[in-house]
Amino acid sequence: MFEYHGWVTVRESTGDDEDGRLARIVDELRAYVAELASPYLLDLRRMNGEPFIHLGGHANHRSPDVAELLAHVGAVAPGSYGLVHVRDDEDPGYENEVRVLRLVRGVVTVHTETLLSPCVPALEDPYMP
Repeated sequence: MFEYHGWVTVRESTGDDEDGRLARIVDELRAYVAELASPYLLDLRRMNGEPFIHLGGHANHRSPDVAELLAHVGAVAPGSYGLVHVRDDEDPGYENEVRVLRLVRGVVTVHTETLLSPCVPALEDPYMP
């Protein structure tokens, strides 16, 4: 089982977008998102003039697209930031944890989400045969 929920604020840089590069970046990201053709939640839209990506899904197996999407956004828009919570019961050593992919200043890092981990007993009861 691979469950994920997250958001990214898309920014061209950590400063002001003075020459309109953000509009071109958003157009490129819109095409990239369309190519992924996810059957789950994957949405790039503007809210109050600012571009955001929202994503979520629940698949039978791990999808590398989630981490690749964050890395791609960080590469083309290094001022972007966001979090994606991931639960992957096939991730060796982390089967009982919710992990957080963090995008900040073009870099994706992975952390344990202590508010939801360990999944058993925080989210679910132990299995009793």
